[in-house]
Amino acid sequence: MSIRVGIVGISGFGGGEALRLLAGHPSFDLVYAAGEGSAGSRLRDRFPGAPPRLADLVIEKWDPAHLPQLDLLFASLPTGRSAEALARVPRDVKIVDLGGDHRYVEGWAYGLADVWPDRIEGETRVANPGCFPAATLTALAPLLAEGLIEPGQIVIDAKTGISGAGRGGADSRFGYAETNENLVPYGLLEHVHMPEMASTIERLSGGSAAGLVFTPHLVPMTRGVLATIYCRGRATTVQCLDAAQRFYAERAFVRVTETPPQTKWATGSNLCFVSYAADPARDLVIAMGVVDNLGKGAAGQAVQNANLVCGLPETAGLDVMPVWP
Repeated sequence: MSIRVGIVGISGFGGGEALRLLAGHPSFDLVYAAGEGSAGSRLRDRFPGAPPRLADLVIEKWDPAHLPQLDLLFASLPTGRSAEALARVPRDVKIVDLGGDHRYVEGWAYGLADVWPDRIEGETRVANPGCFPAATLTALAPLLAEGLIEPGQIVIDAKTGISGAGRGGADSRFGYAETNENLVPYGLLEHVHMPEMASTIERLSGGSAAGLVFTPHLVPMTRGVLATIYCRGRATTVQCLDAAQRFYAERAFVRVTETPPQTKWATGSNLCFVSYAADPARDLVIAMGVVDNLGKGAAGQAVQNANLVCGLPETAGLDVMPVWP
């Protein structure tokens, strides 16, 4: 079965990672690539390692009114840039939106694939979670579902590689000179990922996420997200690990580990690593989640969601080991 697929925003980091994954997908046939500044160039010009069958595909100027015949579209556009345009895509074209415009928007399924796959299967509009929520919510879900932690007063301390900030332009604040040997907190109190994390915590727990604190940091590495999450609860470490093992027993991409996870474990993959440490005497549970921000945090989970939408095996095109070292 060949499914005709397009990517808009292909020259960005998320779109480029989607291209890498689709190039080896057994069922998705990339027939359309679109962008703004890259329009008119061939894929080989932007991605010299593109396989021969895709190398001469011309990147078109993004225009939802003039699409070729497609079954599925991946949209990798900056938050605030996709809502109006994607509303003009024909309804018979399935969409997975990697941007932030449709998370918890009516008519769009929230694509937290390892937690709620049944809510994604057969949908035609899926909003991919952000990279920080992918790491954080995957680690928290088993604890919230079993009532091992309180949904309120959760504190998230998260670190991300620079590619999480997007490709940027010539005046980017995220170039080598600005980021090398530097650790930068940002988005304090108002980060765009806060609402989806709070909404998901409340759905999983049935309680209020009031008091949620989230502090993201840029670290001088290319890829990876590590979320260290401080929660209130009387569970032991073993209880937390057991809950996660049960919760993710049938999930192909979540690894529960007794050892605190490292970002390099997930590089180039769609895996999420979760672990826990707890001290009941202090009413303290620490949850940890690690993803590749371009993999599970973006294009990897988008392909996983597309597989669910199209009725394909969930692991199609994604069952590969991380890059090491």
